[in-house]
Amino acid sequence: MSSEQTPTLELQGVYRSFKQGTQKLEVLRGVDLEIKKGEIVALVGPSGSGKSTLLQIAGLLEKPTKGEIYLDGLKCSKMGDGLRTAMRRDYLGFVYQYHNLLADFDATENVMLPQLIAGVSQKQAREKGEWLLKRLGLEKRLKHRPAELSGGEQQRVAIARALANTPKLLLADEPTGNLDPKTSETVFAELLGIVKETGLSALVATHNFELADAMDRRVRLEDGKLVETGAVAAAAVKTAAKNFY
Repeated sequence: MSSEQTPTLELQGVYRSFKQGTQKLEVLRGVDLEIKKGEIVALVGPSGSGKSTLLQIAGLLEKPTKGEIYLDGLKCSKMGDGLRTAMRRDYLGFVYQYHNLLADFDATENVMLPQLIAGVSQKQAREKGEWLLKRLGLEKRLKHRPAELSGGEQQRVAIARALANTPKLLLADEPTGNLDPKTSETVFAELLGIVKETGLSALVATHNFELADAMDRRVRLEDGKLVETGAVAAAAVKTAAKNFY
């Protein structure tokens, strides 16, 4: 299989169970999923269905009880903690419902930090951070700390931070779930636009079916398994992305 054909993310027979006293709670029961290069996939399902657990496993933050994770064809199950950390730093970007920005750092510094950890120079990290923030409409907020930003602005900073190290795969867990509907739509359109523009792959968990319909494909988590719900109309994807410009 050529590098172009290799899925960005592939899950094979992934199970995850937890012990609750004497009971075993099976959250994931043989999940199979492929995400192609440049594909944006919506992950839907009711609260408590295991969407966050699935994202944690895909992001190498949690190990499956059974099954395999491949990132760009690399088998991840046998990786030690050091390699998993390096993969998360260099390969993956994460956006959560709560932005988790560092309160003592301004917007640019928050986006610089993951780059500095990856060994990028301060000058390059600042240039990249400012470019991303401007790209997301925050050119007047570069020096503002999180407490001085609105919820939508904070989430834009979190998106810029997730994209700072040019990941191949973006994992987003209810990235607009903590925002009001209007702000949610705006922020999501910006997220979708920049993901499409940069050509990375994304797996986005959301309760919002209108947002899900703006992605390339939708999968639903039911009883611990993924159910493919079909491709979303290309026109919807183009419309959502167009709103970004």
